[in-house]
Amino acid sequence: MISYREIGKIRTPYKRKAPYQPSGEKGEFFLEIFPEYKKGLRGVESFKYIYVVFHMDQVKDYKLDAEPPWIEDVNVGVFASRSPKRPNPIGISVVKLLRVEESRIYTSSIDAINGTPLLDIKPYVKYLDSKEDANLGWAEKTEDRSHLLLHLRGIPHDY
Repeated sequence: MISYREIGKIRTPYKRKAPYQPSGEKGEFFLEIFPEYKKGLRGVESFKYIYVVFHMDQVKDYKLDAEPPWIEDVNVGVFASRSPKRPNPIGISVVKLLRVEESRIYTSSIDAINGTPLLDIKPYVKYLDSKEDANLGWAEKTEDRSHLLLHLRGIPHDY
């Protein structure tokens, strides 16, 4: 059995009710980091985007396919949908980082219900991902940026 360590909570205006989709409500979106993990936020504000990994903790009745309520008579693989009914209830989103205040990371909207357990945050790095306005975060300040990019991309090199 694999267990995961929660590092905080995702705070959104979305309530815990089916169909677990955004309800169009207005409100702030932020990641609330537990105090013991605050040190790990050092330098995160230098990125324009971050990956957010979370646990869809309301999962029950695991299924491999779903019937989207907005399309009649269609089954889709649950791995292509946002349904919480999946065998591995892990979600991942790319969000725009707006600002960091203490142990809160304010972000663009994220498709998660309020109180969703936060598992991890990873930088979204330009050249590795597809957002045109992404950047290199703290890596932009390095002197030998081209060498670092070879490592980030996993490209073999001699120096």
